[in-house]
Amino acid sequence: MWNIEWEQETDGRWIAEIPDISGVMAYGRTKDEALRNVEILALKS
Repeated sequence: MWNIEWEQETDGRWIAEIPDISGVMAYGRTKDEALRNVEILALKS
């Protein structure tokens, strides 16, 4: 599907980004939540 990049912030939140779609990045309390949020944004793009 998409190439997703992950990073965990120092406060524990996760950020997921799809570099192939400009501006599509999302936070989540968990890695799974960040994944769901970024996929929703990608589908709306």
